[in-house]
Amino acid sequence: MTRMNLFLVIAIIVSAMFLVHSHYQARRSFMVLEAAMKEATRLELEHERLQVERRSQASPLRIEQIAKQQLQMRLVTPGITQYVKQPSDLQTLAEKQVLKKAEKPAQEKP
Repeated sequence: MTRMNLFLVIAIIVSAMFLVHSHYQARRSFMVLEAAMKEATRLELEHERLQVERRSQASPLRIEQIAKQQLQMRLVTPGITQYVKQPSDLQTLAEKQVLKKAEKPAQEKP
C-alpha cells in the first residue's frame, strides 16, 4: 500500500510539473504571438506611410519642378526641336538617290 501511495504521489508531482511547464509554454507562445502582431501592425503602418510618400514623390507637379530646377529642362517648342536621322534612314536615302541617277539616263535615251 505504501508503494502504491508513493507511486501516486510521484505521478501527481510529475503531472503537476508537466501542467506548470505547459502553462509556461502557452504564456511564452502568447507573448511571441503578441510581439508578432505588434510588429505586423507596425510594418503595415510603415507600408501605408511609404505608399503615401511614394505617391507624393511621383506627383506630376513635383516631377516638373525637379526637371526645371535640378535638370534645367524646359518645355518643348517647335523652335528648339531637332530632328535626327538614323543611319538606316541615311542609307535608304542614298539608295534612293542612286536609283534616281540610274533612272535618269535610262529615261533620256529614248
